[in-house]
Amino acid sequence: MKTLDDCRVAIDTIDNELLELLNKRMKVVERVGEIKHQDGGAIYRPEREKAIIDRLANKSLEDGGLINKAAIEALFLEVFAISRNLELPEKIAYLGPEGSFTHQAAESRFGAMSDYLSLNSIYSVFKSVEAGRAKFGVVPIENSRDGVVGETLDFLANTTVKIVAELYMPIHVTFATKAESMNAITKIYSKDKGFGQCREFLQEHGLDEIEQIPVESTAKAAILAATDKNAAAICSHIAAKLYEVPVMFENIQDTLDNTTRFFILSDFKNAISKNDKTSIVVRLKNATSSGALVNFLADFEKKKINLSKIESRPSRDKDEFGYIFFIDFYGHIDEEHIKKVTEQHANELTWLGSYVKGEH
Repeated sequence: MKTLDDCRVAIDTIDNELLELLNKRMKVVERVGEIKHQDGGAIYRPEREKAIIDRLANKSLEDGGLINKAAIEALFLEVFAISRNLELPEKIAYLGPEGSFTHQAAESRFGAMSDYLSLNSIYSVFKSVEAGRAKFGVVPIENSRDGVVGETLDFLANTTVKIVAELYMPIHVTFATKAESMNAITKIYSKDKGFGQCREFLQEHGLDEIEQIPVESTAKAAILAATDKNAAAICSHIAAKLYEVPVMFENIQDTLDNTTRFFILSDFKNAISKNDKTSIVVRLKNATSSGALVNFLADFEKKKINLSKIESRPSRDKDEFGYIFFIDFYGHIDEEHIKKVTEQHANELTWLGSYVKGEH
């Protein structure tokens, strides 16, 4: 290939080959969908998707390829999403509005083509999945700066839906505006926390003296900035894209390690992947007796089950000062060494889900 035109011809030829191969893949996917429909198998299999991405990443590394694991994941998560929609189109409920970080998290796993249902509360997401109005629900569970989302924990303790996946998403915000220059900006919209999280950026660019208008969400900020050429929004990338507000600066938050963990909810159990995490809620029978929690946790230690998180919440039972405990540990609920412990405490714990451990 000696010229730019030669390169373009080669790329067109390769693109045609890629399209042909993708169509062949989708024909196999159609058959997979038929088989799953017959035996009631789950369409979304996070452990299978992770295995494919890991295998392809290793192959690319061994072959000296230019595509790294992050790029492979970005490409194939969209392929998986298209495949699932061919197998069985399903609705995904998430904590809205459109353009929220939860929307961004949902789209990162289910792709742009899926059928999304934006809801205004975590309660509504749980109820939509419970009632079958949505096959999947996406809710935030904790943030690296702000801690756990108590509302999500409370509903997990009293629901029939299960956690089928977790994902960690870095929270990056953008500065978006239709203004031709920064000098033309007279107001900035964002959620109240957004201004505090981007204080250094605003000061560095002389924007800290401009009128700051708090709104209920960063998505709302993007909507308002889309209608005013003298306004800007501190918002998510997906909100700026969705409402067609040009991004002037990316990643303007003061802290670059701000991460939110999300749960994907549904109604099935994942298979063992050997890289799992399990969530349970514990209601100790003798919670007020000395050492009750310590004794409970000691049984996990004896079986060398590694706990990754423990969080207490008010029980909301008759005992005004009672507590329940949310525990995450590594492993799958169906592994033999774990079953020995969970069966021993079957009347004290409720299984919330076993799922592939998210990367962060």
